[in-house]
Amino acid sequence: MRIAVLKERAAGESRVAATPETVKKFIALGATVAVETGAGEGASIADADYAAAGAEVSPEAVRGADIVLGVQGPEIAALAGANQGAWIVAGLDPFGQRARIDGYADAGYEALAMEFMPRITRAQSMDILSSQSNLAGYKAVIEAASQYGRAFPMMMTAAGTVAAAKCFVMGVGVAGLQAIATARRLGAQVSATDVRSATREQIQSLGAKPIFVESVAGIEGEGAGGYATEMSEEYQKAQAELVSSHIAKQDIVITTALIPGRAAPRLISDAQIATMKPGSVIFDLAVSQGGNVEGSQADQVVVRHGVKIIGFSNTATHLAADASALFARNLYNFLSAFWDKEAGKPVLDEEIGDAVRLTQGGKVVSERLLGAN
Repeated sequence: MRIAVLKERAAGESRVAATPETVKKFIALGATVAVETGAGEGASIADADYAAAGAEVSPEAVRGADIVLGVQGPEIAALAGANQGAWIVAGLDPFGQRARIDGYADAGYEALAMEFMPRITRAQSMDILSSQSNLAGYKAVIEAASQYGRAFPMMMTAAGTVAAAKCFVMGVGVAGLQAIATARRLGAQVSATDVRSATREQIQSLGAKPIFVESVAGIEGEGAGGYATEMSEEYQKAQAELVSSHIAKQDIVITTALIPGRAAPRLISDAQIATMKPGSVIFDLAVSQGGNVEGSQADQVVVRHGVKIIGFSNTATHLAADASALFARNLYNFLSAFWDKEAGKPVLDEEIGDAVRLTQGGKVVSERLLGAN
C-alpha cells in the first residue's frame, strides 16, 4: 500500500496533508509513504524531516500510489502515474469543483471528500471542517484586533481608562465558538448570535451575551448533522432588525455563517455597516463563498463608511503549521480507523464510507452530490 502526499498547487495554499508525525504512523501500519519534493515548505516542514520519518521524498511521489493525500483536490494532471482505482483523499470542494469530480470518475479514481465526513461521535477526530474552522475562528479575531486601531481589553491607567472593545460574533459553529473564546481572552465584551436556539447555552458557557430573536416562535435553525439551515423570510426580517440595533454599538464583528452547498447567507447590509462607528472592523469568514457582508472581498481590506471589512479566501492557511498538523491527523485518524491488517489497506464501512465517497467504478456515486444537480 503506497500512500502519496502531494505538494499543494492551489494559489495561496501553504498547508500539507501529512507531517513527519503522521508519516511515521502510516509506516507503522505497514504502508509505504512517498512525499512530493517541497510539499511541506509552506508549513515549515523540510524534505529532510520527512525523510528522517521514513518517507521517500521524490518529485514523482504519486507514481504507483494507491492512496493520494491532499489538502485541496488535485488536478487530474497531478495524479498521472497513480494506480487505477487509487483513492483521492482530500478536501475536494464537491459542490464548487464538480467538473473536477467528474474528471476523477472518468479517470477511474475513487474520490473521498473529507468535508462530507458525517458529524457523528466516532468521526469527530476525522473532521477537517472542525479542525480548520477552529483555527480560522481564532485567526479572524487576531486579524481583526490587528486592524482595529484600539486596544481590546479595558485598561485603567494614571492617564485614564481605556474602554473594552465590543465584539459581536454572528454564527456559533466551531469557528464562532473559537472566535468568542479568543475575543474573551483578549479582554473584549463579547456577544453572539445564531439561528440555532440550542447555541444559547454554548454562548453563555463561554462568558458571552447571547443575542437572539425572541419574537418569532418555532424556529430552531438546525438541519441534519448539526448544520445550519436557511431561515424563513419572517425570521430573516426579525434577525435583520435585531442585528441593526445591536451592530451599531459594536467595534468588532466576526461573521461565520455558511450553509453547505449554498452561497453564504447575507448577514450584514451596507445600510447596517453605515450605522457602525468609524474605525470598527468586520471580519467575514465566509468571504470565499460569497460573503456574509455586503461589499466584502477576499484578501482585501475594503473600507465602507469608515468601517474596515476584511476576510481571507483561505483563513486556515495563514496558520499553516498548526493547520497542517491538525489536518494531517484528521486524515490519519480516518484511514487508520478502517485499516485492515490482513488486507494491508483501509476498508471503509457503509456509514462513513458512503458519506465521503464521491466516485467509484468510473461514475459519481454520492447521493448528496447527485441530489444537488
